[in-house]
Amino acid sequence: MKREKPEGRKTLIEQSDVLNKPQEVGIVDSDINPHVVPFPPHWHYYMEIVYVIEGSIRVENDGESYPLYAGDFVMFRPEVVHAYYRNGNRFRYIFVKFDISRIHSASSYVPKMDVILRSLGNEQHAPMLFRKEKIADLQIEGIFREIYEELNSQQYGYDLVAENMISTLLVRILRIWRKDGYNLDAAISEDTEGISIHNITAYIDAHAGEDLRVEQLANLCSMSYSYFAKSFHSLYGRSCKEYIEHIRISKAEELLLFTDCDLSYIAQETGFADSSHLIKTFRRLKGLTPKQYKIQNRVTEPVKTTESRG
Repeated sequence: MKREKPEGRKTLIEQSDVLNKPQEVGIVDSDINPHVVPFPPHWHYYMEIVYVIEGSIRVENDGESYPLYAGDFVMFRPEVVHAYYRNGNRFRYIFVKFDISRIHSASSYVPKMDVILRSLGNEQHAPMLFRKEKIADLQIEGIFREIYEELNSQQYGYDLVAENMISTLLVRILRIWRKDGYNLDAAISEDTEGISIHNITAYIDAHAGEDLRVEQLANLCSMSYSYFAKSFHSLYGRSCKEYIEHIRISKAEELLLFTDCDLSYIAQETGFADSSHLIKTFRRLKGLTPKQYKIQNRVTEPVKTTESRG
């Protein structure tokens, strides 16, 4: 996935599709994409991490400007304005963008990642820039490359592997912060505040197979129906009802591609009343029936072969 330079930008908001693509990855190479950098000031709803593989670039973030060299990486929290500029003729870097609200731990002592980053960023000003020397033993480049390979190959379970690798990267950063004296426990009290409009999508993802109603979700966020609906559309670019449909169809797509489950089971698992409702919604959103989709996008597993030795 290649990052394209926007032409004639009139707004700082970078068009991003967090709902359809909760994870994005790409490699920018000055030999292949010479005009992508400079990339002017922009922001988006993703968390973004950039790792320099070769050469150097200059980054602007929150009014600060600094170079990134091979082996360095930097993180940008959602809705933070940042930009990229040349810092020499040669550069090659990899970026990973993801919905931070979907990264979470089942452990009671580890608050949600978006809560930690909000707490450390806003209150403790934890560093988001990490030099090569600081992370030399963390095998950062290998993690980035595995995320890149998984999201581009999209083999069975790719999204789970990519999310796990992103989580591994973030946990290693949390360990650096704790070692340097930053207080992660301060985020625990904030994490107990419950569900908000900023992490409601993670709740929808986890409960997509259940009877979800917008009124119920608004109550979970302690908001009126009208204010919740307006805020959701403003934040995510579509209505909450449309998002629920999108998530259910996305889960149905995965079951169609990677399992031999019948439509009745898939409908039940993804929150549809029955297979007829699934087929009708699928055709409306995808332009073809589930059966046609499965045939068009049939996934074949690689055949294992053995080599004889002479």
